Amino acid sequence: MIAVQNLTKRYGQHLAVDNISFTVNKGEIVGFLGPNGAGKTTTMNILTGFISATSGDAIINGHNILDAPEKAKSCIGYLPDLPPLYNHMSVDEYLNFVAEIRKVPKHGRKQMIDEVKEIVKVTDHSKRICGNLSKGYRQRVGLAQALVGYPEVLIFDEPTNGFDPKQIIEMRQVIKDLGKSHTLIISSHILTEVAAMCDRILIIHHGQIVASDTTSRLSTALAKGTKMKARIKGRRDQIQEAFSKVSILRKVEATTSREAGTFDFEFIGDEGVDIREAIFACAKANNLPLLMLASAELTLEEIFLQVTAGGRDNSEKGGDADGSDN
Repeated sequence: MIAVQNLTKRYGQHLAVDNISFTVNKGEIVGFLGPNGAGKTTTMNILTGFISATSGDAIINGHNILDAPEKAKSCIGYLPDLPPLYNHMSVDEYLNFVAEIRKVPKHGRKQMIDEVKEIVKVTDHSKRICGNLSKGYRQRVGLAQALVGYPEVLIFDEPTNGFDPKQIIEMRQVIKDLGKSHTLIISSHILTEVAAMCDRILIIHHGQIVASDTTSRLSTALAKGTKMKARIKGRRDQIQEAFSKVSILRKVEATTSREAGTFDFEFIGDEGVDIREAIFACAKANNLPLLMLASAELTLEEIFLQVTAGGRDNSEKGGDADGSDN
């Protein structure tokens, strides 16, 4: 559904996107992540036809965004980080305007707009002026305009921006439901939301794709014994004191007690250090029965920090030359 092939974008001497390639399959929800200035926004702007690439191809539903922009754009619903609303229009006026410029047939336009409003829960605000809406409802209307015409591909930049926790949970389900009939790329700084919504993660850093897989598989590949969970028999303070003396452990934390007389602990070691032997040795030396030891899955935040650590200076290679924070 989306195929990016050897995509490069250069602003003078600045290389914002560096020969990247990836695909997003039909019905897949992919989280597109990266530090500020990594090239994420530039890539999304190329995919949606806002800017051109220096070289390479971006194929949307079989149409090259550079060679056949009108056909490619007709397949895309886009929500930028700031919803593109007209503040003097009502919600209905605005969505009808969007439907008109997207050439939605008049005979089915009202039904389609009503369905879109119901999906994002703005039906009760149909007659309100966009400029008078709260930030959360402006975001909902922005989502609605992206759905007008039922495009096959949806690209959302910070889709839950401005939502309260209850609204975030509601919108998470909306996006997961959309994934049943659409292909989605979602960019967000709220990594827990990305992990909850997305089937796969793409991480860009200094203009290059540095990770592409499910959160679980990335965690397995990166953990390498540096983060472990263990069930140990003994007193909590005794266990804590014994393992706190192990120099390569930078985190020793009791998480819960699932069996009488035992405690579950989480251990994190120095970067790149396998801590399994040290845990066994400490348990044996202190007569603490080790009942279970297993790898603990890295959070998406930990994965993100590992794969984006270090690298080139942005002034030499990478970074959005326009100074975008996204």
